Formats: sequence, structure tokens, C-alpha cells
Amino acid sequence: MKPTPQLALALIASAALMAACGKKDEAPGAASAESAVCGKVTVANMNWQSAEVLANIDSIILSKGYGCEVELVPGDTMPTLTAMMEKGQPDVAPEAWINAVRQPLDAAVAEGKLHYAARALTDGGVEGWWIPKYVADANPTIKTIDDALMRPELFPSSENKGKGAVHNCPSGWNCQITTGNAFKAWEAANKGFVLLDTGSAAGLDGSIAKAYERKEGWLGYYWAPTSILGKYEMVKLDAGVPHDKDAFEACNTKTECDNPTKTDWARAEVFTVVTDRFQKAGGPAVAYLNQRAWGNETVNSLLSWMSDNQATGADGAAHFLKTQPDMWTAWVSPEAAEKIKAAL
Repeated sequence: MKPTPQLALALIASAALMAACGKKDEAPGAASAESAVCGKVTVANMNWQSAEVLANIDSIILSKGYGCEVELVPGDTMPTLTAMMEKGQPDVAPEAWINAVRQPLDAAVAEGKLHYAARALTDGGVEGWWIPKYVADANPTIKTIDDALMRPELFPSSENKGKGAVHNCPSGWNCQITTGNAFKAWEAANKGFVLLDTGSAAGLDGSIAKAYERKEGWLGYYWAPTSILGKYEMVKLDAGVPHDKDAFEACNTKTECDNPTKTDWARAEVFTVVTDRFQKAGGPAVAYLNQRAWGNETVNSLLSWMSDNQATGADGAAHFLKTQPDMWTAWVSPEAAEKIKAAL
């Protein structure tokens, strides 16, 4: 039966009165202001540990705190950022290491296709040569790579008696090339050192763990943030020289490099990147992505917990949100924080 205008008005008035009674303690529209505007969002789940856990943290906060319908999609630096620039998908790259793609990414931002949100890693991605903290504490004059190379006896090679060892990056990784060229640039061989091939990431990590267990010297390439630096306290040596971008890219990153240059590694800039679609449609959820940032010490510690507990990115995200509320509640609105806490 088609309702009369009078009946329709009465029904509308009745519904409005019931709604007002049910929400008499709330400001009009407050309960759904955040969730109503977010909608669907695709988040790149990058294939390394720190990016994986950050994507899962974003998934929980965006869905539970802001009512977004979140889909985690597989990703990697170049394919993800290229797809975002060309196709506008996925919507969010939580941990984008942008050094290698800075020029086209800046162009996409200038065109309004993409937007930089928070600096995901406030310290940036850090590379270089490291020594254990107990070695640094016992030898306070060792501050730079040159200082360390003056003391081969502190970093003995297990395979070449009387020699010091510099541990190289895993086979097939670009850092294996840059470490080898740094070894040549600092003339480490002439100072009594050999370059030790660790073979794999597990081999490199294992060499640090073994040195720590025995309280032996260790010198070599590593990077942050990583779980191993959360478990074993290491000190990055000062290169003693600034980063020479031209020399680094022209020679030090090449297999065939006859005259590598003493140069520091570049500090990688790591941002959250969002598409223009989500920038306009995400509402308060975008404000969260503009705030969400953490330091390498926090990430190292979380990754160490994940490795010790064989935890997935989802496990790590839940652990972080349960144990670090003082940090993450500063990233979100008070209303979103209460919703997230209730969901944990």
C-alpha cells in the first residue's frame, strides 16, 4: 500500500525522535563521522619484515579505528610505486624506500597523482659498517672506519690467522658490490684485512650472533632497521667523509669499478605514499597516515621480538598495539584510539 503524505511525515518524525533518543549523549553525526568517509582502501604489504608489520598496523588502525574496508595486497618497492604512478593502485605504500625512484616519484607528486604522507622511518634507512657496542665501549678511540682499520687484531679472521676480517653483504645483493668497493677504497687489504664472504643473509646474521655469544670482535656491513640490531647492540662507524652521490652511483655501485671513492652511504628516505584518490576520499584516515612515524630503535626491537617468536606481520602488529599504546595513540584521534583498544 502506498503511504499517504501525512503518514510518511509521521513515520519520518517518529524515526527522527527515536534516533535522537538513542543518541542523546552524542553530538549529531559524531558516531560515524570518521567511518563514513573512508571506504575501501588497498594497502601494499611489502615483502620485508619492517614493511610487513607496518602494513598490518595500518590495516588494524584504518579498519578498527576509522571504519575503512582494508585489503592488503602484495608489494615491492619498484612494482608498487610504478603501479601507483601509472594506475593509481594500491592506495597506500606504508614504507616506501624512495631513493631509487625519487625523480619519477617527485614528478608524480608534482602532478598531483600521488602524495607524500608521514616520513615512515624518522631516522631513515641506514647503511654502513658496524662494530659491536662492547668493542666500541672498550675502545673509545674507534669512531670511524679508518680507526677500525688501524686495529685488525680486534677483528680477527677465523680463516686467515693474523688478519682482520670485514664481513661482506650476502651474495647477489647490491650491497655486496658497494661493500667490496668500500673495502678497496679504504685500502683495507693493505691494512691487514680480508673481505669475508658471508654467503647469505642468514650467514651474515649468524656471524654477528656468534661474535656476540663469544664476545669477539666483528666488523662489517649492515643496515637498519632490522631484527638483528634489535637483538644485538651494534654501533655504526662514521665514514669520516660525506656521501658523494656522483662517485657512489658512477663507480661504487658497479661491479667494474677500478677506482672506488671513499664515500658514506646515503641515508635512505622512507616515506608513506598515498594516491590522490585516497588523499581526497580518506578523510580523517589520511590524517593518521600523515602522523604515523617511528624510529629505527622501536622498529629494531619489534622485529627482534617477531624473529624470536616466529611471528607474522599480523602478530607483530597486534603485539605493538598492545604494548606501545603511548606511541600509537598519538597518531590517531581519541575516538579512533578507543575503538582500536576495544578491538585488541
